[in-house]
Amino acid sequence: MKRSERLVDMVKYLLARPHTLIALPFFADRYGAAKSSISEDLAILRQTLANDQNGILETVAGAAGGVRYIPFVGKKEATDYLHDLADRIEDPDRILPGNFVYLSDILGSPQDLRQIGQLIATKYAYSNVDYVMTIETKGIALAQAVSRFLNVPFVMVRRRPKITEGSTISVSYVASSSERVEKMELAKRLLPEGSNVLIVDDFMKGGGTLTGMEELVKEFKGTVAGMCVLCETKYAFQKVVDDYQSLIKITEVDRDKKLIKVRPGNFLEQTDFNRFPK
Repeated sequence: MKRSERLVDMVKYLLARPHTLIALPFFADRYGAAKSSISEDLAILRQTLANDQNGILETVAGAAGGVRYIPFVGKKEATDYLHDLADRIEDPDRILPGNFVYLSDILGSPQDLRQIGQLIATKYAYSNVDYVMTIETKGIALAQAVSRFLNVPFVMVRRRPKITEGSTISVSYVASSSERVEKMELAKRLLPEGSNVLIVDDFMKGGGTLTGMEELVKEFKGTVAGMCVLCETKYAFQKVVDDYQSLIKITEVDRDKKLIKVRPGNFLEQTDFNRFPK
């Protein structure tokens, strides 16, 4: 194989297996090349990714070492995308009766899901996440995008049990949107005890749903790596969660005036983007 051919195939292989440690002899056998040549190839890839701030290639030394690709985006790309997303959401045609905001097109867009998934995976790239958790239904695509870049499974919390999932563990929580006590549950076999769980959701008002999922994680004797939402909105009362990240914040919605004001949330200020090798 020519070096250019090796590099293309190597990039394709690594991108398909994020956060997976791959031994150097594997690539040497795959391409019939010397380990020294493979090391030079990886050095080229590492520098290119660092220059573009579009991923980190880590080398682990030792007999059990190798190389792994960490999906990671730079601050400029993250800032540009979130400002663009905020501008798109400010379209007054998105305002629905009851001052709700239409986001389904974003949650159904492969390009937006890729960007959002990689952004959230950037924040939690080094948090040793075991599972991504969300609640049905609009958070499913979002959780799947994040789990793809973290290369971990995602689990879906339900509001009503499904006989096909077996026995469940349930908790009660106060839904901020209705201020009523509701119930959510998760199948026992979906989440191993002691898991480190990242909670994601599409929308947050007061944070009641997030706290419900947090309580579920505790029932499984797990820990919460973090909580992240695509969009948060202003809430008349104090939110019941403090430690969370939001990509977008809706500060005002007025259907009569056809007005919606949106800006990036606290995600940028709470994320360490300084991980790229010099």
